[in-house]
Amino acid sequence: MSKFTDIQIDPAIVKRATRGDAKAHEIIYRAFSAPVYSVCLRFTRIPAQAEDLLQDTFIEVIRSIGQFRAEAPLGIWVRRIAISKALMFLRSAWHKRGKSLDDDWEEMTFESRGAPLNSNRQDQAMDLDAALANLPEVSRTVVWLHDVEGFTHKEIAELMGKTESFSKSQLSRAYQRLRPMLESEIERTDAKSAIHGSAFGSC
Repeated sequence: MSKFTDIQIDPAIVKRATRGDAKAHEIIYRAFSAPVYSVCLRFTRIPAQAEDLLQDTFIEVIRSIGQFRAEAPLGIWVRRIAISKALMFLRSAWHKRGKSLDDDWEEMTFESRGAPLNSNRQDQAMDLDAALANLPEVSRTVVWLHDVEGFTHKEIAELMGKTESFSKSQLSRAYQRLRPMLESEIERTDAKSAIHGSAFGSC
């Protein structure tokens, strides 16, 4: 989960923001601009585009905050807007390239279904960013939404305009492709640790 839920905004500030208070809007922007930029960069991988999406997100936040009802933390609401804007950008990019959401995996075949990665392994988490970079955009997005941001398949389907089955399929395929990458890296790390331990023990 990203740091959106760690950010606490005084309810009085939120109330002022819903009434159009520019100073309250600025406080909210300063509080959430860094995590919003980080999320947008995760999806686009283009700093300039992430900056544009940051601005688009807060234009929408300011425009819509009058409808915010505090049924969930403000950070969750802001995060959903940021992710929605990032996905809109990705869908537009796919469309311009003449691709659909299903095309990323069209030429890939798999011998068996993947199983979920062990998210409790610190060494796996350390290498997840590098491994995700090797995934097609759609699958990378689904993995990030599900495993890092904590979205359900139903929520991912709604965000991406697809079915729950699509989300589950993309995640399964991504796991299968990620697993050998991460396990290979873990083996290299364990080997280095063993060599280091032997050298240290002989001193």
